[in-house]
Amino acid sequence: MTLLSVEDLRVRYGTDEGALHSVNGVSFSIDDRVNYALSGESASGKSTTAKAILGLLPDHATIESGEIEFAGRDLRALTPSERQDLLWEEVAFIPQTAIDALDPVMTVGAQIRQAIQTHREVSERNARRRVRELFETVGLDTDRVDDYPHQFSGGMRQRVVIAMALALDPKLIIADEPTTGLDVIVQDKIIDNILQIQEETDSSLLLITHDLSVIAETCDEMSVLYGGTVLEQGRVDHLLLNPTNPYTMGLKNAFPDLNSDGDDLVSVPGEPPNLESTPTGCAFEPRCPFSTETCATERPELESLPYRSQRVACHEADRAARMRREADRAATWGGATEGSRSTGGDILLEVDGLERSYERSESLLGQLPIGGISPTVTGLTNSLRRWYEQRGEFVKQVFDDDTAEVRAVDGVSLSVARGEILGVVGESGCGKSTLGRTLALLEEPTGGGFRFDGRPHKYYRDGNLQAFRQRLQIIFQNPYESLNPRLTVGQLVKEPLTIHGYRTGERDAAVRETLERVGMAPAERHLDKYPNELSGGQRQRVAIARALVVDPDFLICDEPASMLDVSLQAEVLNLLRSLANTEGIGVVYISHDLASLTRIADRLSIMYLGRFVETGATDRVVADPKHPYTEALLAAVPETDPRGSRDRVTLGGRPPSPEALPTGCRFAPRCPKATEECRESEPGLDEWRRADHAAACFHPAEGSEAGDSTGDSTVGNPTGGPDIGGPARPGRSDDGE
Repeated sequence: MTLLSVEDLRVRYGTDEGALHSVNGVSFSIDDRVNYALSGESASGKSTTAKAILGLLPDHATIESGEIEFAGRDLRALTPSERQDLLWEEVAFIPQTAIDALDPVMTVGAQIRQAIQTHREVSERNARRRVRELFETVGLDTDRVDDYPHQFSGGMRQRVVIAMALALDPKLIIADEPTTGLDVIVQDKIIDNILQIQEETDSSLLLITHDLSVIAETCDEMSVLYGGTVLEQGRVDHLLLNPTNPYTMGLKNAFPDLNSDGDDLVSVPGEPPNLESTPTGCAFEPRCPFSTETCATERPELESLPYRSQRVACHEADRAARMRREADRAATWGGATEGSRSTGGDILLEVDGLERSYERSESLLGQLPIGGISPTVTGLTNSLRRWYEQRGEFVKQVFDDDTAEVRAVDGVSLSVARGEILGVVGESGCGKSTLGRTLALLEEPTGGGFRFDGRPHKYYRDGNLQAFRQRLQIIFQNPYESLNPRLTVGQLVKEPLTIHGYRTGERDAAVRETLERVGMAPAERHLDKYPNELSGGQRQRVAIARALVVDPDFLICDEPASMLDVSLQAEVLNLLRSLANTEGIGVVYISHDLASLTRIADRLSIMYLGRFVETGATDRVVADPKHPYTEALLAAVPETDPRGSRDRVTLGGRPPSPEALPTGCRFAPRCPKATEECRESEPGLDEWRRADHAAACFHPAEGSEAGDSTGDSTVGNPTGGPDIGGPARPGRSDDGE
């Protein structure tokens, strides 16, 4: 039975510069108990399609035509009150950013109760009982129903939103990028939560994501959108194993995979269409390496392939097998990464026992910034303080003084040579970003230190900071926060040249050259634009250009690609690898995306609660992990092959608070292999070592290197305990081939 049907949907946005035709004839249907995915790059129309289904389009958007039916009901004909009832009773929505969906001054339990009691006549007692049931369902501690959103981690907040969406047992769950920006452990738990709940409630899922690995492990069918149209749709296994449209091939090959044998990351060149008018030919033609004259003038229809549950809009579909072979090569798309890795140049950055801790001796209200910001923000801050002070009990609970020491970075040592990329990996909250900011001297080390190009960090602190800033640049995760919205692209990239007095007389040329170097060619098209006029990928490239324009020797990259589509991620990673190879730039790349790092990093350092627990050459760490935490991170990376049988991670609990670290090994409370020795003594990073591979573990995993340990530690799993991981969850689709 068909649950949701979308037929020839067309949506137009009205802007000051004219109309944007965001969705141009999208059609698909979802049957009962089927998980369906909408995938594609940003601006492909997938989120607009979901908003049209939910009735959440902004005022300047218009549905020009199309039919949207849910369980036989015309959703476009519903009154506002009928739609409100439907959205909670039968259709649930999980937004991308949980913190934006939760009221910061209400407890999470109260927010879920409000959703229940608005739509159902239930007592306060029964509503509270239902909230506790939902917390158990999504794997949250039922004793925390009266906590506030800020007291939860990002992954826990996402599970609160899932609990709220499931409160009334909906038939359809619409999830918009529910795991973007989360580390692999949390992502794995959330996806498993959704699948388990669906199994219990017989609900269907509409998943909106560019993450093909999540689609491979959760969905039965999918549509690939581009330029507001469907270029390919059908069963997930057919599309991912045998893509027929070149765009699907490009997305698949751009996605990093732990099991890939190649060194090259494929990126689809160019930019998505601006959609100021409906494309007359194939929307993907300007970026397609296989396009013909027909593709430029005639729009291909979505047609069924013989003998396969698959439909494709491509004039060249009959030569799909040959296109697949050629699409595997980066050169087909107009570029290739230099696959070589650093062979070891001069050491540029050397870190020894670096520490960064915080004394939490003031309440949060006492730390609210007032000086040095605008009067408007100052007035708002003072108003917030007075508002909170009038609610003393709330302040006491949320903002009480805390004098504990938080050891965000706790004795980290590393070195990076010229032309080398060091990947730093770990869960959210492990100290990665604090490490990056401290190495950039945006934070003052509280212990230990580092040397940059042979000089101690105190040398740069004592009057030479500007010279340090020119030679060592940092690229932040969110370009929204790192780019001044009042400056144009040209002004943003020129600003570092002015600050450092660099390249006087040729700055305009340097700006153009650097913009084109990061893939924004021709530069003249972008110079006068403001950040809000750029796509997310373009903004990130502007941030990278700002860092590169002063010709730095070293880059610290803090999750610069985590919010980008897979093709744009590949572009950023390829660029960094090329800079390291050709210009000898040293790089510390901070990320929770282990799969991406394996494609560009020379060495990996795995970080947990402020310390490195394993380091080594990338291929050694991935092929033969020694620390149980590294095993867990690798096991949590989803597979892009829908036939895969990956064991899901059963890593329990959360990292202990950095304010109250456990005695012994920090990972012991979550480690299935922990012994009394682990709980009593903390292993050093040299506890197990072989050449360029080391692990802070008394009982490293058995493997090809196990017999070569130079230490006295026992190798293997002496407790006979369970390995990290569990049985794979079977797919929900009943129609196998």
